[in-house]
Amino acid sequence: MTPRQVTLAEVASHAGVSLATASRVLNGSTRQVSDELRDRVVGSAEELGYLPNAAAQSLARNSSVLVGLVVHDISDPYFSSIAAGVTRVAEEAGLVVVLGTTGRDPDREVELLYTLRAHRARAVVIAGSRTTSRANTARLAAEIEAFGAQGGRVACVSQARIPTDTVVPSNRAGARSLARELAALGHKRFAVLAGPPSLVVAGDRLAGFKAGLADAGVDLPPSAVITGAFTRDGGYAAANDLLAAKTGATCVFAVNDVMALGAMAALRDRGLRVPEDVSVAGFDDIPTLQDLVPGLSTVRLPLEELGERAARLVLDEGSVEPRTVKVAGEVVLRASTRAPSGTGLR
Repeated sequence: MTPRQVTLAEVASHAGVSLATASRVLNGSTRQVSDELRDRVVGSAEELGYLPNAAAQSLARNSSVLVGLVVHDISDPYFSSIAAGVTRVAEEAGLVVVLGTTGRDPDREVELLYTLRAHRARAVVIAGSRTTSRANTARLAAEIEAFGAQGGRVACVSQARIPTDTVVPSNRAGARSLARELAALGHKRFAVLAGPPSLVVAGDRLAGFKAGLADAGVDLPPSAVITGAFTRDGGYAAANDLLAAKTGATCVFAVNDVMALGAMAALRDRGLRVPEDVSVAGFDDIPTLQDLVPGLSTVRLPLEELGERAARLVLDEGSVEPRTVKVAGEVVLRASTRAPSGTGLR
């Protein structure tokens, strides 16, 4: 038999107070109740085993202890690291993090934010690249505005394209610095596994890498840029397409680490060695790289710090105007890249 829930009316009767008074005490109303009545209601609730209705409390306060976290894919170490940072800050503040994943669907992103608004979430952190679609950006901006009008706050870890607090990783500058250092190793023929053209982060990293090569006097032909899904399997497929293109590249840059991992697997399956036959580099420095052999050259972003900074922004109620926090990356060269010694991808 399912245990019967004790009702608020039973608590009120046990305490000898009105239902309205019991509700004010237990559902978080801002209206004042005397200490004597509060003690009677709380004592009766504990004695009867009453469980407060969180939804009713949220309605009474027009807020809750919930902090929403919206990410593209929690299985991606990039997002799980950011989630760890957000969760740490929220839990220190006595709040509870509720996770939603979008699968990189912009409509799903808006739906999740609407749902969190309906549940009176106190704040929401949205982590993930903006798309190049102005319509998608406008829909998200409108929902963020509605969330704010209700008293909630939103912060993003992405590009500063929406009028809200945003933590911005240095994607373009990081890729530019990486390109310069790879060119300094002696590479002249490069290829890029560029990710989906619709993702701003992919475009920024490609543009930055091209700029860095141009700084070194190296050209990147269009045929050496292969698009693909922003995943390990996307990197695997893109690497196979690159091999078919026979570009002669001696160094391959994948615009994120998970694509680089897939690319290295594809090269290995085709009998190619990294870095003896071709060098490979990525971007992000995800935690799983610690166990990769050879170690992957990449641009290190402080991923947990990105989440922590976004959470602190969104929980800081002292600021009204949107703030932008820029976070620099650091080039880390490891064993997956070295001076060219072979003929490259032919």
